[in-house]
Amino acid sequence: MQSQLPELRAKGLGLAAISYDPVDILSAFSRQRGITFPLLSDAGSATIKRYGILNPVPEEALGLYKDDPAVKADVQKYVSLFGPTAAMVGMALPGTFILNRKGNVTSRFFEDFYIDRNTASSVLVRLGVHAAPVAATKVSSTHLELTTWPSDAAIAPGNRFSLVLDIQPGPHIHVYAPGAKGYRVVALTIEPQPNVRVPPVQYPASQIYFYKPLNERVPVFQKPFTLVQEVILEGTPQAQAALRGKDNLTLTGELDYQACDDKECFNPTSVPLSWTVALRPLVRERPSLQK
Repeated sequence: MQSQLPELRAKGLGLAAISYDPVDILSAFSRQRGITFPLLSDAGSATIKRYGILNPVPEEALGLYKDDPAVKADVQKYVSLFGPTAAMVGMALPGTFILNRKGNVTSRFFEDFYIDRNTASSVLVRLGVHAAPVAATKVSSTHLELTTWPSDAAIAPGNRFSLVLDIQPGPHIHVYAPGAKGYRVVALTIEPQPNVRVPPVQYPASQIYFYKPLNERVPVFQKPFTLVQEVILEGTPQAQAALRGKDNLTLTGELDYQACDDKECFNPTSVPLSWTVALRPLVRERPSLQK
């Protein structure tokens, strides 16, 4: 977040982080890591509770049900792979809230696994801010012009980032959207590899195209549109060990589609794509309270 603070401010966004950590811990962490945005100490987790995001698992795991298999599974997913401690009671379920100038929540982003974290740039992409923060790649096919880039130039284990494809159909060209029957729907496929999870791609709203000769109506993309593919780099200890010593991560895939104009449909096409991002280690430095 600190590295992307200028980008956030340039887009009119402020930034603050809230945690249940005491002031001295947050102050020490700010000094050690050069944090210049506010880190707010939520005494007694009062704000965390008001937002309804208190993580109840640490307290459950230290109480009467600590040996319950379901509670143990929740600890692994929502707290720590190494078990709970009393210091974890009061922690929040990690997430990001976007507020407008009136203080109303307009968007929220949460994870299913405590190790996963959305990058700030990926959040902006999912909010519809698609200006490339890193060098983009342009690819031309017979019927489409593609501009693609990763949301982040560098990622760490546990990061959830995005691959963005801005797609512009040629004149009088449309490609088929999800729901079209009997045609090759536009689809992005990422080649599987260890320690990488790929959720389903996000599709924008399509348009209905009426093909008069067949009296058929089908969903299509005929105006410029954007596909956002989220990617999670695993943050488990096993994944961290496998990634140790590697400088970058390359993802490969292809965009499949079938294009048509007002008179004919063309053969299905596949466009090969690749993205490379640098790898950075997780910050493991603990705050030092020495002044």
